[in-house]
Formats: sequence, C-alpha cells, structure tokens
Amino acid sequence: MEETLSPHSSPPQPSSSSWPPLDPPTTSSTQSQIPDSQLHQHQQPNQDSSAPITSLLHLSFNQDSGCFAAGTNHGFRIYNCDPFREMFRRVSTHQGGGGGGIGVVEMLFRCNILALVGGGSDPQYPPNKVMIWDDHQSRCIGELSFRSEVRAVRLRRERIVAVLEHKIFVYNFVDLKLLHQIETIANPKGLCAVSHVSGSFVLVCPGLQKGQIRIEHYGSKRTKFIMAHDSRIACFAITQDGGFLATASTKGTLIRIYNTFDGSLLQEVRRGADRAEIYSLAFSPTAEWLAVSSDKGTVHVFSLKVKTTSPVSDKSRTPSDLILAVPSTTASLSFIRGVLPKYFNSEWSVAQFRLHEGSQYVIAFGHQKNTIVILGMDGSFYRCQFDPVTGGEMTQLEFYNFLNPKETF
Repeated sequence: MEETLSPHSSPPQPSSSSWPPLDPPTTSSTQSQIPDSQLHQHQQPNQDSSAPITSLLHLSFNQDSGCFAAGTNHGFRIYNCDPFREMFRRVSTHQGGGGGGIGVVEMLFRCNILALVGGGSDPQYPPNKVMIWDDHQSRCIGELSFRSEVRAVRLRRERIVAVLEHKIFVYNFVDLKLLHQIETIANPKGLCAVSHVSGSFVLVCPGLQKGQIRIEHYGSKRTKFIMAHDSRIACFAITQDGGFLATASTKGTLIRIYNTFDGSLLQEVRRGADRAEIYSLAFSPTAEWLAVSSDKGTVHVFSLKVKTTSPVSDKSRTPSDLILAVPSTTASLSFIRGVLPKYFNSEWSVAQFRLHEGSQYVIAFGHQKNTIVILGMDGSFYRCQFDPVTGGEMTQLEFYNFLNPKETF
C-alpha cells in the first residue's frame, strides 16, 4: 500500500471552540511529544532586526474566506481578514535551531485542527507526511505518511483529502480510515477542490487525460468526467455547494464554467488575448461573480449567468435549479454574433484591479459586499471594492504587508 497511518495518540477531534482567541498552553510538556521539532507560541510580530528573514512558502484561505493561513520557512501564521489582523503564529525550529519550513497549512474553518506539511529547504516535517495539528493541545495528534511528496491537503468537517502528484486519498476524519483513492494525470500543483456545504460532498480533481476534469459526487456515488480544455488544466474552483465549476487551462485566455451535475458548459469568459498563467479562481458566495488572478498582474471580476437560489445537495441538484441571466457584456454584441470573430464575441470582465506583474496572488470574495481580498506571495494583503453596475477599475480599500507590518497604508 502507498499510504500508512501513524497516529501520535488519538484521532483528530475538532473542538467546538474557535479562533480567535486561542489560549497559550499551560505547560510545555505537550510539545515534548514531538521529539525532533518544536512549535513555539509567538503572539506578536518579531521586530528584532537580527531575527532570521521570513519567506512565504504557502498561502490559503479557510473554507469561508474569513481567515487565511501563511506557511513560512519558520512555521506558520493565521490571520483574520475582516478586520485584518494577525491572530497568532507558531514559530518552528529544529532542536539545533533554525529551519522549520511549513509548505502547506490547511485550516478547518476556525477550529483548533489544522493540517501541516513540511516544506522549503529545511522542512519542519517530512514533505511526504500530513501532520494533524491540534492547536489547543499544541501538538500533533496524528499523521498520514506516503511514499511521495504531498502537494496539497483539503479538509472538510468529516474528511481529509491528501493530494499527491499522481494520486488523491480521501480519509475519514474521526478514525483516519482510508475511504477512497483516485489516480490522476501528473498534478504537481496539487490541484483539488472540495465542497463545504453539509450533506453535499463534491470533489474535483484532474482526470487521467490532458485537459480532463474528474468530479466525484459522493452523496449520489456518481463520477463525472469533463473534457474542459484542449491544453492542460492550470487552475479550477467550485462553489461552496459544489454545483458549479470554473476551469482555466495553461493558455490562460478563457475561463469556462460548468454544471458539475451533468457536465454541461454554462458560460465562457475571456481573461485576455495573450497567454497567461492563472494563479487563482474564486466564486462569490451566490455564484453571481467570478474572480481571476494571473501573472499579468491583473485581477478580473466577471459577471456570471449561473446563480443559485440556495445551496442544494448533490443528491437533488438538477439543471432546473439553474437561473440563467444574460449579462450586459454580451447583449450589445448579440445582433452581430455571426459576423464578428469569436474573440470579439467573448464575455469580458466587469471590473479589474492592477497589481505587480509576475507576482503570484491568491484571491477570494470578502465578507463585505462587492469586495475582493487579494493575498500576495510577497506578503501583501489588499482589500478592494468593485462597482457591479459601472464596473471598471476597482477601488483599493486597504493594504498591509503582513510579513512586515510597518509597511501599511
């Protein structure tokens, strides 16, 4: 078997209490149960100029985009998005001092359980292990070991999904029992998305062919394959209930939106004409908007035809649950649709926000109306707002450098 299970003590049990705040451990004895490493409490940013330089290895939002986690070469940090503030950090060092890189940090909403994977040049944990960290106990309470490097982890309240380059493993959260494994085409980015609405477990991953998407509807025990693109899949995202899927290929010019139930193509929008690397896709909670970030340094917001009136489970979703609305971006061209080339018939973004070209950004819709939260691998945090009627350039509301808190405005 490829996977092995090595609990440190007991299976992970998410606590009913949530962040913030987290009380520091009353004793240091719990940390001694990890013999080769330690994670130390550190509540305030270190302003000591002699401290080692911190670099980011990983950024990800939690399931409702209210928080985000940053994996660094010296541990991990958790931040609140609105209002923006650092909630806490865990500084990791080996017994000899230094090091302790965390390459993956996956939150479970705001509870005490996180999934950690070592990363960087001096990883805190082996990169082929998923460590289940209980922050109330300040120790790892379980681990999942594999023969190859873990590329990503996804968490639901009842499931752990470990993503390797060629396989995906689904575990039961309570007892860490292996429930399902999936073979994929080479997936070095660890592309995988899971739904988060209770009662609707949908998992999306690359298929075994170039440009193919695999959709697992666990509630109805159905598997759906979609040939989404001619080129390799570069990025995808699903709605909270798993009903809709947005995909982008390595060309990065077109984004396609699909119904995950029947695999039908619902809409196609154009990011631009030039090839680009798509870094992040995000649906708004109502699936009214789609945000896209790329290496071109621009975040685009598109108006979608597909809208859900309420979350539904994958057992009951049908095409009749869809509400179709033609956005104004295409209505003006409808009378010459058969004359202009496809490029001019494309649906273009409603709003844009300019960033540094070449930098990598992760995006999500904010909890405030018509806002986008943007996280940069350079340590930047942006909150901006778009006008759903007039569109155009977004308004920057906030900026912080969370690696160097002094650089804010």
